[in-house]
This record gives sequence, structure tokens and C-alpha cells, in this order.
Amino acid sequence: MLRDDINNALKDAMKAKQVRRVSTLRLMNAAIKDKDIEARGAGKGPLSDEELLGVFQKMIKQRQESADLYDKGGRPELAAGEREEIVIVTAYLPKQMSDDEIKAAIEAAVKDTGAAGIKDMGKVIGALKGKFAGQMDMAKASGMVKARLQ
Repeated sequence: MLRDDINNALKDAMKAKQVRRVSTLRLMNAAIKDKDIEARGAGKGPLSDEELLGVFQKMIKQRQESADLYDKGGRPELAAGEREEIVIVTAYLPKQMSDDEIKAAIEAAVKDTGAAGIKDMGKVIGALKGKFAGQMDMAKASGMVKARLQ
């Protein structure tokens, strides 16, 4: 399970005194616990591995935005730290699909949903999220779906 992998990696990083890795893995654990508490309040159980992938993707996106802002603000050392965290979090995501694989998946989703125009974009994106959660950059896929349906 993904939680166990993170906890084991945290222990190993602590033993190896890898400060950046320890802090990032602790942030990941904190995000998991926050989402579990939120789910419990809604009457659900702990998050599944697929739901955790969404949490990790959100963490990556936040760090990318922060790194961009640090670059614009003339703080390359802070941007580098954010990029190190991105690498650590990305290690827990499944292999990302290539552009060609994304195009093929979009074509299959368009065919499966019977999408005919831009009005059907939500159906296609929903199908892609259901099948390829964590494997596909949904922002990139959304632009590709929009171009395909126009």
C-alpha cells in the first residue's frame, strides 16, 4: 500500500539523515492524514491509493507554481528546493503517459462516449479520469480533448 511505502521511505530517510526527503515525506503524510480526516467527517473510510494519487498530483502542482513564483522573484535557491520536493513526490506516482499515449486514450474515450462536439468534453474528461487517474496530466489532456472536439 502507498501509505506503507511512504512510511518506510520516511524511516530510511531519517536513518540516512536526508533532511529534504524527510521533510517532504512528512508533508505527504500530513496531507494524507488531512484528507483522511476530511473523508471521515463525510462518513467515508480512509482514502484509497487512487485517491492518494490525486492528493500527490495536487502537491506537485502547488510546488510547480511556487517554483515559478520563486524564479520570478529572483529566489533560485527556494525554487530549487521546490523542484527537489517535486522529484520526491513524483516517485510515488505511476509512470506518466507520453503525448502519443494520451492522444490514443483520448481517441478511445471519444469513441466510447460518442462525443460529437465541445459540449461533450465533460464526458470525455470524466472517462479519462476514471481510467487513467495519476497516469495523465489532466490539464494537458483537457487542452488536447478540446482541440480534438472542435
